[in-house]
Amino acid sequence: MVIMAIESVNPATGGTIETYRESPDDAVERALVQAEKAFVGWRRIALSRRTELLANAATILEADMDRFAELMAVEMGKPVREGRAEIEKCAWVCRYYAAEAAGLLAPQAVDTEAAKSFVTFEPLGPLLAIMPWNFPFWQVFRFIAPHLTAGNVGLLKHASNVPGCALAIEDVLRQAGYPEGVFQTLLLGSRRVAGLIEDPRVKAVTLTGSTPAGQAVAKKAGETLKKTVLELGGSDPYVVLADADLDVAVTSCVTGRMINGGQSCIAAKRFVVTGENLEAFEQRVVEAMSGKRMGDPLDEATDLGPMARSDLRDALHEQVLASIAAGAKCLLGGEKPEGAGAFYPPTVLTGVEPGMPAYGEELFGPVAAILPAVNDEDAIRIANDSIFGLGAAVFSRDIERATRIASHELEAGNCFVNTFVRSDPRLPFGGIKESGYGRELGSFGFYEFVNVKTIYVG
Repeated sequence: MVIMAIESVNPATGGTIETYRESPDDAVERALVQAEKAFVGWRRIALSRRTELLANAATILEADMDRFAELMAVEMGKPVREGRAEIEKCAWVCRYYAAEAAGLLAPQAVDTEAAKSFVTFEPLGPLLAIMPWNFPFWQVFRFIAPHLTAGNVGLLKHASNVPGCALAIEDVLRQAGYPEGVFQTLLLGSRRVAGLIEDPRVKAVTLTGSTPAGQAVAKKAGETLKKTVLELGGSDPYVVLADADLDVAVTSCVTGRMINGGQSCIAAKRFVVTGENLEAFEQRVVEAMSGKRMGDPLDEATDLGPMARSDLRDALHEQVLASIAAGAKCLLGGEKPEGAGAFYPPTVLTGVEPGMPAYGEELFGPVAAILPAVNDEDAIRIANDSIFGLGAAVFSRDIERATRIASHELEAGNCFVNTFVRSDPRLPFGGIKESGYGRELGSFGFYEFVNVKTIYVG
């Protein structure tokens, strides 16, 4: 097998940060042997010790927050202010599961005619986590915190453009006191994932990524009957009803669109607005997005750094141009900057209709698509007219009605009222349709990778 180089490139400059050697086959084999061996002891370590180590990881993350934020800034372009917020959230999820794991893993009694019947929750073994670059610490720690604490062990295949982050996470757990083999980073290209999924020592797979990647992983895992959790693409609609408070709606829509430079599965992507609100909404969104400062992600004043890679920026620009050619109107941005770096300006498209990329495809970057609707019912119809179903939001002064729409009419796994969509360690997170299946976080996410075992004593 040819061993490839994995290159870490600064998207703000285009310069190479560092070149890493891809893990050779013998190193992968050692990692699998080590993971299987580590699982035998790790699952039997007292839960109190596992939660202690998880809390240690939270403390280490917080203590080295600035360094990790700078690492994300140079590897994938996240502004350092957002990077620190990401590390804080990682510490939060660690502390959440450190506090909740005992209750979640406690046997649950079930009243039957048996002398005793109950349910226990047992770990499965080595889990493969295939993680994306957009939240390079958070995506991994939302896997680590519940599933390692439940007694599983982890193998990380991170995105190839954030190898420094992948190795830094492994080092955090080492410093926290996790035994050797409980969590290991493998520096691999995507072409070698199938072999890992097929290996009988890998018991289950979780992936956050694109819909095509999810389809490939699900197919391979299905061939070996392995459990998968897939968090895939999204084109989240934000429905602005006729009675919406536009100040609240615009603030939430712009915040939801611009977090992480719009490079998020649950970023606000489609703003579905009724005619009576359309003109005012357009004006306010343009004003708010034009005020975002684009520049060096290491600068504390920067709101919008570069996109993670130049090819991603170029693909986004092609979607914008194709939408304009099909009749969309560009109110802001839409021009690819000259010079070094994968920068793309805040962009607003309006008049977006079926057949345009901005209507049916995921725009993974700082581009807002405004979709006009005739009335509230039409807005809900347009919101659901998508292959995706990850997140959605609805804005209305009638909280009871908006809650009913979010609960029963919007087709998504996460529906928010009068605010932007985001994940929370306490709540289940995941999608439907081509946004994937399974759940992460909360109690529902905790139980995805355990054996829910029935015990019946006659």
